[in-house]
Amino acid sequence: MTKQADVVVIGGGITGTAILHELAKYNLRAVLVEQEPELAAGTTKANSAILHAGFDAPTGSMKARMNVAGNAMYHDLKDELDLDIRWSGSYVAALDDEQMAVLQELLERGNANGVPGLKIVSGDEMRKEEPNVSKDIKGALWAPTAGICWPFGLALAFAENAVINGAEVIRECQVTGITVEDGAVKAVETDKGTIETKYVINAAGVHADEISRLAGDDSFQIHPRRGEYILFDKTAQKDLVYSPIFPTPTKMGKGILVCATTHGNVFVGPNAQDMPDSEKDDTAVTIPGMDDILDKARRLVPNIPVGATITEFAGVRAVSSTGDFILGPSEKTKGLIQAAGIQSPGLTSAPAIAKYLVDGIVAETGAAAKTDYKKGRPAQPCFRMMAEADQKALIAKNPRYGRVICRCETITEGEIVDAIHRPVGARTVDGVKRRTRAGMGRCQGGFCGPRVTQILSRELNIPVTEVRKEMRNSYMFYDKESGGKA
Repeated sequence: MTKQADVVVIGGGITGTAILHELAKYNLRAVLVEQEPELAAGTTKANSAILHAGFDAPTGSMKARMNVAGNAMYHDLKDELDLDIRWSGSYVAALDDEQMAVLQELLERGNANGVPGLKIVSGDEMRKEEPNVSKDIKGALWAPTAGICWPFGLALAFAENAVINGAEVIRECQVTGITVEDGAVKAVETDKGTIETKYVINAAGVHADEISRLAGDDSFQIHPRRGEYILFDKTAQKDLVYSPIFPTPTKMGKGILVCATTHGNVFVGPNAQDMPDSEKDDTAVTIPGMDDILDKARRLVPNIPVGATITEFAGVRAVSSTGDFILGPSEKTKGLIQAAGIQSPGLTSAPAIAKYLVDGIVAETGAAAKTDYKKGRPAQPCFRMMAEADQKALIAKNPRYGRVICRCETITEGEIVDAIHRPVGARTVDGVKRRTRAGMGRCQGGFCGPRVTQILSRELNIPVTEVRKEMRNSYMFYDKESGGKA
C-alpha cells in the first residue's frame, strides 16, 4: 500500500475518531490508522463513561478549557449523531467538614471555569434524589450539566460519519515509523505500507510518547495508570444510584465512584494504580484491587450487591509528564500535531480537542468546508426498544430480526448482521458486543458467543478459526488438524 493523504490520524479511540469527524467537514484527504481490528480498543472501551461538567481541572488548563467546551458540544451532537447520552447530572459527596471545604473549592473553580448551574446541597437534599447513598454524607456538589454515555458508541458514531463524508479508516495498521525530512513530516510508515502526508495527528493514547519519538519529538512522556472496575447486573440499579456519585477528589484522580450506565447497569471504580512504563497495555484485574474498590464504594453507597456482579475489567489512563493535555503543533517537528496525555476528562473533551486542532490545520492550509457535508449516520434498528407492531413490520421485511441471538439483552441476528456491514463494521466478537450489546448481559456471552462467532464467520467469509475476540492475535479457536488457528 502506498497512498497520499493531507492528514493522518494515529489512534482510533475517542480522541482520534472525533478528530477524523471534524476533518471530514473540510476538503482534506483524511486517513485514520488503528493498530487493532476494532476502534476504541484502548482507554475508550474501559473508563467511567461520564461526561464531566468541568469543575475539577485547574482553571486555565487545557483540561478545563476542553472539558467545558466539549460538554456543551455533546448537547448538540447527541441528536445529530444519535449518541447514547443521558444528562443525569452528578454529585461529589463529602463525609466531613474537611471534605465540605473541598466542595467549596470545587464550586469556586467550576464557576471560574464557566460551568453552569453548580451548587452545594445538603446530605438530606441529596438523599431525596439518591435514597441509597450513605447517611454519613454531609453534603454534595451538584453539577446538572454532567451526564453518562456509551463511550464506544460515541467513537463509532464519529468514525461512521467521517467515513460517510469521505474519510478513510484503516484498521490492523500498525505505525512502524514516521519519515521526517528537513524537520518536517513527509510520510507515515506502517506494516501495510506508506502513507505520504504533511500532517500527522498523534492521538495514540498510552503510546503517544512512542509515536512522538518516531517523529523526532521526545518532549514528553506518557505513564500508564490502571483503573479497575466492577460491573453489576441490571437488577441492582434500583438499589443503587441514578447519577454518578463521586467522592471528593485526590491527586490520583476523581476517586472510586458509584455510577449507573445508559444501559441500566451500575458499576463501581476505578482505583488508580501507577504502572511501570513497560506495562502500558496491562488491563488485568486483581483481588486487592477489587477489595479496595468495594471498601471505598461502600463509604458512598453501603449496600453494594456483590452477588449481582457480572464482570470485572480494567482500563489504562495516559498520564502525561506535564500534568495536562498536550495539544497542538510540535515545537520540534513541523507537521506533527499532538493530542497526547488524554486522560480524564478526555472523553468529554474529545469534540472540543478535535475542533481546536483541526481549526489550526484549516487556518494553515486554507482548506474549504465541504458544501456536500452529510450530518448524521445510518439508522440503527434496536429491536428490543421497538413497539410490537414495528417489530412485526421489521421481521416481515427481514426475517433475521425475528431470531434472537442474545437472550439476556434481546439482540437479534438482524442487528448483528447490520453491525458487521455498517461503515467501519464489526470484525470481532467484542466488536459485535459493543455495537449491539450481544454478550453484555448476565451470562456475558455464555449463550450467544458461539452464535455470534458463526455469524461473523459467515458474513466476513472467513473460517471460524479466524474469528477473534477483540485484539489482533486474540484467536479463540484451535484447529487440531492443521495444528494452528486455521
